[in-house]
Amino acid sequence: MLPWLEHMAKACIVTKKSSKMAGGYSNRTRATQFNPTGKVRRKANIQKRRIYIPELKKTITVNISTKGIKTLQKNGAYQTLKKAGVL
Repeated sequence: MLPWLEHMAKACIVTKKSSKMAGGYSNRTRATQFNPTGKVRRKANIQKRRIYIPELKKTITVNISTKGIKTLQKNGAYQTLKKAGVL
């Protein structure tokens, strides 16, 4: 597992998605007057899932994004988790 990802609160182990800062100005605000909007933290859709890996005959629990779940279903759990550095 990646050392910087180990202690991160909410991050996907497959896609490396985590939270990010967003917000700013709409084009209408830019066109009219200075009216600041606040920054917003957008969180990734992280799910806690138990995944069975038939090659190892084991079940592991991972924090994974919904896009990562789709990747697991498409490419297979063993291959995807091995490429991500979890196994």
